[in-house]
Amino acid sequence: MSFILGVTGGIATGKSGVVDIFKQYGFPVVDADVIAREVVEPGTPGLKKIVATFGKEVLQEDSSLDRKKLGQLVFADAKTRKTLDQLLAPFLQEAITYQIEKKARVTPLVIADIPLLYEAGYDKVVDQVAVVYIPERIQQERLIKRDQITKKEAQQKIASQLPIEEKKERADIVFDNQKDLLSTQQQVVSWLKENQFL
Repeated sequence: MSFILGVTGGIATGKSGVVDIFKQYGFPVVDADVIAREVVEPGTPGLKKIVATFGKEVLQEDSSLDRKKLGQLVFADAKTRKTLDQLLAPFLQEAITYQIEKKARVTPLVIADIPLLYEAGYDKVVDQVAVVYIPERIQQERLIKRDQITKKEAQQKIASQLPIEEKKERADIVFDNQKDLLSTQQQVVSWLKENQFL
């Protein structure tokens, strides 16, 4: 049986960098963000549901989803965000589970890269959860710098997820990403060696 490691973190905590380390060692990744884009492509049931709920103004001229417009709606209002999450949850879950099962047949370790892992209950479908951690203060600084946004916008985005400290508490493994990439890489490699994947 393949081992499924769920990797999560908070926005701007450096989760992608950690997932890239696993990729460098040849382990397959199920990327929830990529799947989230696929389930709302033109013509999909996911996009039809979004339009039925939020109206045609969330579409661009070519009938694809206007992510920016939808993002502005959902980040500003927790209730709207919850509606969107519930709307897409079944499509996402089906696609993510399918991808995990498919990859698990051919490799000893599958990485499930899921930003909202705890929020959406995916901790129940993985064997262990690794949280990529930095304190919220640094998270906010990195987010402002990365996305060129205001402190208020950064706080809104961070508040839309479970607090990083809570994720850290619940994690089976914590990859501390406060230092440089090399230090994070060493943590990942030692976990892989301890668990005999390397």
